[in-house]
Amino acid sequence: MSLRPSGPVVIAAGGTGGHLFPGQALAQELRRRGRQIVLITDERVQRFDTLFPGADIFHVPSATPNDRGLAGLIKAAPKIMSGIGHAYGILGRVEPSVVIGFGGYPTLPPIAAAILRGIPTCVHEQNAVLGRVNRLVAPYIRAIASTFAGPKFLRAKDAAKLVVTGNPVRDAVTAHAASPYVAPTEAGRIELLVFGGSQGARVMSDVVPGALARLPQAMRARLHVVQQARPEDIDRVRAQYAAAGIAADLESFFDDMPARIATAHLIIGRSGASTIAELTVIGRPSILVPLPHSLDNDQKANAEKLQAAGAGLMIEQKNFTEDSLAAELTKLLADAPRLQSAAKAALGQGAPDAVRRLADLVESLGRGDVAPLQIAQETR
Repeated sequence: MSLRPSGPVVIAAGGTGGHLFPGQALAQELRRRGRQIVLITDERVQRFDTLFPGADIFHVPSATPNDRGLAGLIKAAPKIMSGIGHAYGILGRVEPSVVIGFGGYPTLPPIAAAILRGIPTCVHEQNAVLGRVNRLVAPYIRAIASTFAGPKFLRAKDAAKLVVTGNPVRDAVTAHAASPYVAPTEAGRIELLVFGGSQGARVMSDVVPGALARLPQAMRARLHVVQQARPEDIDRVRAQYAAAGIAADLESFFDDMPARIATAHLIIGRSGASTIAELTVIGRPSILVPLPHSLDNDQKANAEKLQAAGAGLMIEQKNFTEDSLAAELTKLLADAPRLQSAAKAALGQGAPDAVRRLADLVESLGRGDVAPLQIAQETR
């Protein structure tokens, strides 16, 4: 397919919010630049019309292997191949200038189809570990945009393609970028935000209420908890907080999460890529509990990066108990200087201009006029 610099930008994203949100952020920036957006995704995630307003949206079949072995890949292969065929036809009709994928198996069919058609193609890696699909396609694409320098599993032969852009965040997040952090006063209210990513996490409902009930009564009286919980857990969690005399707002989903992060003194949550990006752009301290069974332990790698910077505390789920969390919170919530320092450190890890950098890279690849390595040097 011949180069069409004025053609639309195809964004391949799907699955969890960790893949969708940076794609949404890029779409917002490119729309401001007058670019047409095409989204290719799978059928699992709804609300695309609100996440990507004005975009042309196509669904293609895809599948994620149920296990890490060859058998799982063989079982998923027919659906993936069908998806590649569908995506190949879509790209022929759309005639894009460039295709960018945001990782995960839903992006494999459109990325593979773009490579087969010779369309300039790149991927974005949100985590500190290069994902399996991004590793698979790395030898055949033009650039690998990354949140972190030197992501784990990046092969030496692909290193020249790496462009450190940071992880793009949505307009709703940049609206609160670097909002001032004021640690709780000795007698003032303590705002605690608890959530487990876009899908929720039962462990937060199982552990956090009991841990907070173990805090000194004077500290409990100052707490105001905002917690995302699965619908089936809300009633029992609400009852636990009421019994402990803790003020709490509970919902299964908050559509204003960036604003909630900005008003929090401390966040307890998972360490998915989008969560890390939002915490660091806004600049808030956190206690992070990585998802224990994520592929390649990407969430643990993310949390370790923040902990090493002094921006947060990582507690592995096997050690995340009511007693251990209560002990940490008793010390942390009484140490305003430590909270203030962690908030500053988190902000130092953020990349509020990541979306601009990524959009520059995508447009340059679409024009075919700047090598990825030059972009990498310009954006550092």
